[in-house]
Amino acid sequence: MTLWRPIGPKELELIEASDMRAFPPRLPEQPIFYPVTSEDYAIKIARDWNLPESGSGFVTRFEVERDFLSRYRVEEAGGRAHREYWIPAKDLPAFNAAIIGAIEVTHRFPE
Repeated sequence: MTLWRPIGPKELELIEASDMRAFPPRLPEQPIFYPVTSEDYAIKIARDWNLPESGSGFVTRFEVERDFLSRYRVEEAGGRAHREYWIPAKDLPAFNAAIIGAIEVTHRFPE
């Protein structure tokens, strides 16, 4: 299944350090990992939130084993266009193991 994740420059550096194969561990104040189900939603977050907060924003696209994702519900964060998985931080290593292939950067802000 294809998912997207909007990220800032620090998270991108950590993903690059994994050879584009894994998302970094969550910080203590970040108990949930939020991959999103649509590219449009990821673009909106990267452009409207990450860019103003850190000076740049990125959208990543990646494939995850459908069987792994079946353990989690899709949550709506403010409407049907804002759908995401809420993966507990403790499950992130298993999530990373379920990624098929490389994590790809599809959009950069500013462009």
